[in-house]
Amino acid sequence: MTRGKLIAIIAGAVLLTAGAAGGGFWWWQRGHSTEAKAPPPPKPSTFRYVSMDKVIVMLRSQSGDPLAHYMAVDVVFKAEDAVKEKAVKDQLPLLRSVTVKALSEFTLDKAGALTIEQLTSEVNTAYKARYSADSIEQPFAEALISKLIIE
Repeated sequence: MTRGKLIAIIAGAVLLTAGAAGGGFWWWQRGHSTEAKAPPPPKPSTFRYVSMDKVIVMLRSQSGDPLAHYMAVDVVFKAEDAVKEKAVKDQLPLLRSVTVKALSEFTLDKAGALTIEQLTSEVNTAYKARYSADSIEQPFAEALISKLIIE
């Protein structure tokens, strides 16, 4: 074999290897793109919120406590659609009554020691108990406390 043929064979082998490596890399990149894909957009909320403002409750007094103490809360009801939103609005007097009954059980010390989550849980439990006792469907998914003042 002459020296020219040997150089041509080696050059061909190098070009063939480089071409195969480039093609393999291109094929691998096509399936494993390094570009970050955008996350899907969040779904718009379909919930409707109904507010019940200024529920004022007199807290139970400690024995010998000369001052009256109050709790004021704003409650927001999370309804799933327009029909249930209307049902919540129609039942606001009942919901106000249940809220007052549930919160009037607390003393100043006990109410002050509760977190918002614990107070929300107490109120939601009272609503569920009332709707179960009346054997009717609760028209809201949950109640949220949007404002709390204890004096």
